[in-house]
Amino acid sequence: MALKTFRPTSPGRRQLVIVDRAELHKGKPVKALTEGLTKSGGRNNVGRVTAFRTGGGHKRTYRKIDFKRRKWGVEAKVERLEYDPNRTAWIALIKYTDGEVAYIIAPQRLKVGDTVVANERVDVKPGNAMPLKSIPVGTIVHNIELKPLKGAQMARSAGTYAQVVGRDAGFAQLRMASGEVRMVQDVCMATIGAVSNPDNMNEVWGKAGRTKWLGRKPSVRGVAMNPVDHPHGGGEGKTSGGRHPVTPWGKKTRGPKTRKTKPSDRLIIRRRHSKKVS
Repeated sequence: MALKTFRPTSPGRRQLVIVDRAELHKGKPVKALTEGLTKSGGRNNVGRVTAFRTGGGHKRTYRKIDFKRRKWGVEAKVERLEYDPNRTAWIALIKYTDGEVAYIIAPQRLKVGDTVVANERVDVKPGNAMPLKSIPVGTIVHNIELKPLKGAQMARSAGTYAQVVGRDAGFAQLRMASGEVRMVQDVCMATIGAVSNPDNMNEVWGKAGRTKWLGRKPSVRGVAMNPVDHPHGGGEGKTSGGRHPVTPWGKKTRGPKTRKTKPSDRLIIRRRHSKKVS
């Protein structure tokens, strides 16, 4: 889909660039496939803010997405493509031959009327799903499981994909969009193709209000606060900290590693930050 620009009738529209959604379904989602969505506003179970810059935003209804694709051998027809406010990718409403309906993440080049199917071995075309052990090396995939039967966790946002680059000893080797190469059990499911809406990265909101509609609040600099609120706060006039950058709790923000190791890290063959050998 093309990008959409506007006449500069206001300062907020002058820079605005969004994806044209004219081809998407304009009605409401299927009610049986939706549920209520509550927001925390960045607060934990005792009401304290633990995630800053979070809160507000437009009210949303959550669409239940089929991330498992375990209805094997039953063909489904794409009824329509829809916008989902909870994610950057488009979603597709599919209807199986037995009458059941479901939402899936829509891949690129998937159109209304197309047929998709999930099975042990299916044709390599966008929207079809099968285990990684059945997918040819070199194929572009998305909606990838990390653990069997858990549901897809990788390559789900707009325009993303991974490539199957090898297979060995019960594992498939995937090259992620970040450059990371990791192993995933070859019994995990993946869907053929790249995720829809690749132009999402080219959108320009044009005004702060549009960002707040998404539930993202402005950030306040530590040097603009009082000493009671931040280690960088206080001082006469406009001062700039007077110490190395730290968090509101005094921990260094540049240098020390903050990410914890996970058991699945042992499956990473090449990290995304590793230097390429020329």
